[in-house]
Amino acid sequence: MTATTDGNAGAVGPRTAAASTTHHTDASAPAGLDEAAARATARAVEHLLALQDPEGWWKGDLETNVTMDAEDLLLRQFLGILDADTLRAAALHIRREQREDGAWATFYGGPGEVSATVEAYVALRLAGDPPEAPHMVRAAAWVRAGGGIAAARVFTRIWLALFGWWRWEDLPELPPELLFLPKWFPLNIYDFGCWARQTIVPLTVVSAKRPVRPAPFPLDELHTDPARPNPPRPLAPATGWDGIFQRLDKALHVYHRVAPRALRRTAMNLAARWIVERQENDGCWGGIQPPAVYSVIALHLLGYDLQHPVMRAGLESLDRFAVWREDGSRMVEACQSPVWDTCLATIALADAGLPPDHPALLKAVDWMLDEEVTRTGDWAVRRPGLPPGGWAFEFHNDNYPDIDDTAEVVLALRRVRHPEPARVEAAVARGARWTFGMQSRDGAWGAFDADNTSALPNKLPFCDFGEVIDPPSADVTAHVVEMLAYEGLAEDPRTRRGVEWLLAAQEPHGGWFGRWGVNHVYGTGSVLPALTAAGLPVSHPAIRRAVAWLGSTQNEDGGWGEDLRSYTEPEWIGRGASTASQTAWALMALLAAGERDSEPVRRGVAWLTATQREDGSWDEPYFTGTGFPWDFSINYHLYRQVFPLTALGRYVYGEPAPGRDR
Repeated sequence: MTATTDGNAGAVGPRTAAASTTHHTDASAPAGLDEAAARATARAVEHLLALQDPEGWWKGDLETNVTMDAEDLLLRQFLGILDADTLRAAALHIRREQREDGAWATFYGGPGEVSATVEAYVALRLAGDPPEAPHMVRAAAWVRAGGGIAAARVFTRIWLALFGWWRWEDLPELPPELLFLPKWFPLNIYDFGCWARQTIVPLTVVSAKRPVRPAPFPLDELHTDPARPNPPRPLAPATGWDGIFQRLDKALHVYHRVAPRALRRTAMNLAARWIVERQENDGCWGGIQPPAVYSVIALHLLGYDLQHPVMRAGLESLDRFAVWREDGSRMVEACQSPVWDTCLATIALADAGLPPDHPALLKAVDWMLDEEVTRTGDWAVRRPGLPPGGWAFEFHNDNYPDIDDTAEVVLALRRVRHPEPARVEAAVARGARWTFGMQSRDGAWGAFDADNTSALPNKLPFCDFGEVIDPPSADVTAHVVEMLAYEGLAEDPRTRRGVEWLLAAQEPHGGWFGRWGVNHVYGTGSVLPALTAAGLPVSHPAIRRAVAWLGSTQNEDGGWGEDLRSYTEPEWIGRGASTASQTAWALMALLAAGERDSEPVRRGVAWLTATQREDGSWDEPYFTGTGFPWDFSINYHLYRQVFPLTALGRYVYGEPAPGRDR
């Protein structure tokens, strides 16, 4: 990515429109803090401008864990297209991520995880690492101590079954006849979140076909007992959901042996048509890696040749998920986040004083306007008749725009003085209308679908890989409420229902749970700006409780951090090493609550200015993004830049003012 070539690219000055406010000074602040914050803001603006693509977008790397790399290699091995350069480069990255104890974690500084370790081990065996090598011996011993392959998640064991390392009979059954269930019937595919739906449909074909490719080597060293790789386990009581679904799974295994061929063929053809119809223009599915790899496998099993246009485009799209490092290693992204990164970068630059008609902001707006989704997708199953409008997360994902991106894009568009205001107004109107229409019955908003709240999908034996439904969350609802308030719709009854939902969702400690970011610091950093934008006074009890909680969780160094273990271990809530993005979220919440002159804010701003690097960026190895709480964690490499800049900009220039006349 290159910097904009405009001569004023580095200009930083007071905002003169949209989000302009008064510059603050604080006599009680530590000597020079305001000046240091202003200098840090200017450096961060320069750095972020230099990262913009000539087309107008920003995109940071989206780092997850080595299962993405291992499964990419296994896919290529399964299809017979694994090349030596890809294998060598991926293995270099995987080896570098191994912990001292031999395991692989799913986030920086996290504990070892069985599935990730099994998949990484297999990938390195593919790359030629011998099982007697010290790092492989440590890995195998760690897996055995954790229960062996039998303790791995279903997805891992599916990948192993493709090569005969695990028996298909020992996996949960997922029949393609699932697609015949009507939309009102429990466990129909639209009861699942969009990411799970797009993964499950192709896996029904894989489950039905049960393919096995020749294994290039044995994996006995990963079993606690190679003679009994899958020790029998007692069924849960039939009086609970676990027991009911375990027995249903046994029945489905019997059905697999007797399923009428014509019915099964019809079901698989329906699955193939469903998959092909949802392939995006760039060849991917949903803009994310897991549905893409399983869709390619499913279509291949159904007779699609690798040179078929659908397959060729799908494989080419997977190549674009690869990030090649300067050292020759190769990391596979689970997803790409250009729309999300671009709207957040636009907000950050505008709130940091960049003129609203700056060429970089205009290019960003032009690109975002071109990315608007104007066709109906699967969300219409729950909201038939709702006109389309909104934005997705990725370069191409027209079937699944999301509510969170739509809210933040609208907030970004409103901060820029575009030469075609009517074009912006029309896009914003469509986005707001669609967002209102996607409100769930309880008054809040989920990410992709409305009322996607059935508890049954999470009970299935197959669904052990993370969250598979998309219920409303505090962070998405907060972003929507904030956007609607900026549109002058704070008093709309639908907005007020969102506010009431947020107030009811406050945790006993005073913060809010973060569904898509880690964790309560993210949730609270999202909610407080929304509540104050919607008109709640900073003296409101909910806001005061949140302010007190943030003050109590500030680290001694002045920053904030929250470890991903907070999703499963309450003692980690609000605790963790200080990070730039989480410190920024806490500051954004406190600034919105009128706490600019408080000691926590001054200490937080001081921490950001002190930890900024010479080039204007921040370092952040910790994962502060969430795919599935605890089960799938993300390091958005641009978070370390956009959120600190937003927080510093609001400290230096003040809070942006809500309302259409700002």
